[in-house]
Amino acid sequence: MKKVILFANPKRDPELRTLRLVQKTAGELGVSCAVGDLPCTLEELIPGAELAVTFGGDGAILRAARALTGTDIPILGINLGHKGFMAELEAGETELVRSVFEGKFTCEERMMADVTVFREGAAIHRDFALNEAVVGGVSRVVGVNVYGDGRRIMGFDGDGVIVSTPTGSTAYSLSAGGPVVEPTAQNLIVTPVCPHMLSARSYVLSPERTVTVELQHLGSRSAYLSVDGGESVPLCDLDRIEVRKSATVTRLVRLTGRSFYEKVSSKLGESL
Repeated sequence: MKKVILFANPKRDPELRTLRLVQKTAGELGVSCAVGDLPCTLEELIPGAELAVTFGGDGAILRAARALTGTDIPILGINLGHKGFMAELEAGETELVRSVFEGKFTCEERMMADVTVFREGAAIHRDFALNEAVVGGVSRVVGVNVYGDGRRIMGFDGDGVIVSTPTGSTAYSLSAGGPVVEPTAQNLIVTPVCPHMLSARSYVLSPERTVTVELQHLGSRSAYLSVDGGESVPLCDLDRIEVRKSATVTRLVRLTGRSFYEKVSSKLGESL
């Protein structure tokens, strides 16, 4: 390996101590390091890079995945946060990056989703998600209809609805009562948020489906779209939000052999 990108995270890595440890190991192996702080301009960082390293929790990996979309550069996450389902290494395991720099690792592909907002038939906003797309109300309930390939799945008043990838199943969707789905699976998960209807439940759908969320009867109420916890996009009555499997994937470095099941048990509090 000749060049890696180190995405600095001063909030999670005070004085960049963990980053400096990784940088030191890279120097010992003759690996060049390009250091950036997301969000940042990547034109000078990407050329020649064979790996990106993030420091923090899953949020750091989400930001890196968005920045690197279309580059095929794998991401190694070093968890300095709380949960860190996507990160491969914990804070005390930085010595293992030596094996990664020597090319002794595998990559795991994670499905992403394309998200498009339609207003009066025209696409007004496009985005992509590694975790989820959230359609919700601002302070008040909203009415939503949810469709799969144009066929109605459910309709309800509530706080909103989450359309997640398998990677996002352990994030907001889980907190809202959604299922845990193995992250290498290919599915779209639809999870209502605080629905005023007993029959509104999560659905796990085929990756070939196009999920459409349609807002209804907003009136003076406000609604928004948030993708992977990013900036909110204001929505209007009768807006349609379409979510479908993307042709783009995120590649995550795998090294330790820890299973997804072990991570779920340890991160969610069960003792092994």
